[in-house]
Amino acid sequence: PARHFDTRTTEPISFFLSGLEELLAWQPDGNDDFNVSAVPLAKRQPPLHSKRPRTLVCHDMRGGYLEDRFIQGSATRNPYVFYHWRYIDIFVYFSHHTVTIPPVCWTNAAHRNGVPVLGTFITEWTDGQKLCEAFLAGGEEAYHAVSEQLARIAQHYRFDGWLVNMENTLSAAAVANLPRFLRHLTAQVHSAVPGGLVIWYDSVLQNGALRWQNELNEENRVFFNACDGLFTNYNWKEEHLERTRALAGPRHTDVYVGIDVFARGDVIGGGFDTDKSLRLIRQHGLSAAIFAPGWVYEHLGEENFLHNENKFWGSLAEYLPTHSICTLPLATSFSLGMGTSRFLAGKEEEAGSWYDLSAQDIQPLYPEHEGRLSTSCCLQDAWCGGSSLRVQGTIPPGEERVAVRLFSLQMPAPPKLFLTLLYKLEGPHPDKFAVALELTTWDSGTCHEGNVTSLPEPNSRHHPRFLPAPPPGLAKLLADCNRGSHGWTSRCYELDLQDCSLRDLSLLVSRHQPSPQETPFTCLLGEVRVLDAASMAASPAQVQSLMASQLWWQ
Repeated sequence: PARHFDTRTTEPISFFLSGLEELLAWQPDGNDDFNVSAVPLAKRQPPLHSKRPRTLVCHDMRGGYLEDRFIQGSATRNPYVFYHWRYIDIFVYFSHHTVTIPPVCWTNAAHRNGVPVLGTFITEWTDGQKLCEAFLAGGEEAYHAVSEQLARIAQHYRFDGWLVNMENTLSAAAVANLPRFLRHLTAQVHSAVPGGLVIWYDSVLQNGALRWQNELNEENRVFFNACDGLFTNYNWKEEHLERTRALAGPRHTDVYVGIDVFARGDVIGGGFDTDKSLRLIRQHGLSAAIFAPGWVYEHLGEENFLHNENKFWGSLAEYLPTHSICTLPLATSFSLGMGTSRFLAGKEEEAGSWYDLSAQDIQPLYPEHEGRLSTSCCLQDAWCGGSSLRVQGTIPPGEERVAVRLFSLQMPAPPKLFLTLLYKLEGPHPDKFAVALELTTWDSGTCHEGNVTSLPEPNSRHHPRFLPAPPPGLAKLLADCNRGSHGWTSRCYELDLQDCSLRDLSLLVSRHQPSPQETPFTCLLGEVRVLDAASMAASPAQVQSLMASQLWWQ
């Protein structure tokens, strides 16, 4: 069927639903197994519902369902990718089709990085008005049927809820049922999808008129009260934020103040001035909804996209609370889910552009310290996948080393950890530098390293012991200890901790000789793993009842 498979190539594709009939007729179908997310939503700390301001990203690009609709990837050159997952809390996939089911590759990439994904239910213009009348103006069976279908769709494809956007006027009968519909939809989504969300877009008022308010007020509060949050329109000023904060009360972090990165209309700042809008929103303790950050790609062009993307998110980082990883194992090759080649064990296996967000790895923090340090993607060389992480910086005069924070962690440390690192030093004098990993733990009176002879490190910094060979029983998993290839160096480490809580994982670059000059370095990271020794030693469960279907031989 053309909905599920590309008519030209027969490849499975992601799709949307148009109109009320298609929504109500939808049911699970063996052909859409490809569209079901295979990655559960990773746990994070602090949890999404903690009371700190959140950041929502609403992705709206050229009508949606572009190359990202190819579930098994495509040979796209310079595709749009998003990878600053640590800095955002919710990802919305937006299009102007009635029911936007997020392409599964986005759900997989977001979930792997602890970010929930929402689809969009939109009605607009005269067709939207008719659609709303059809299901809202009558009895409760009609709007219950719609909310039950939307919850079922999110549950089936394993994404996390809906943004509801009604961009048309409503009759008195329809608007009277709208809060009831939102309440029912929210309850259905909460019961069908653990941690599910329903967010309402600031458009229709309680009298049915279509008038964007750019704030939470008495005209739209009834809809905010019926669901998990309000996404405001973009043309606000500071007084709107003050009134919103006062009216929202304890639910102030459930108001997502809209920022249009394209800066259309009368706005405080978009583009590279987005930080001006974000700063004001945060001063009032409110959440933010960043709309169309694909501006970086669409407006500035795809050629220099990765550089501009790091610059854009780097300019906002001060106002974006990050979330931490809270489960092990942590293993990543830093792949963005795209590349100009495919690498395996440091060797280029296949040249040619590719794009598949489902293959994106867990992403690190992307720290930038002007002139002193930068982290970016390197497409020219990788250990596995399409890219490695390039860490560039300088060691200041008189200092021995610099620590680059890669991951924020928040979890109890197991008694024994194994860590692995694959790296490659670039530049004229790679032998001048040593590279290692550093783990920090939260300060507590109890935490100390396992072997009794070791002195406690200041600031709870731990430098894991180098393992020249893998311990018995783990030779397969840690096969590459001290045995890199294709110019990559491989290292394994172990660390014994007691009563500690993990805090940060950093890359430590040090120079062998102290120097009065600053020393520049470039290091590519191919893979990092942090493993709980106890769970690694246990043998994995046997796979049973394996079935394959939908095979197409070429």
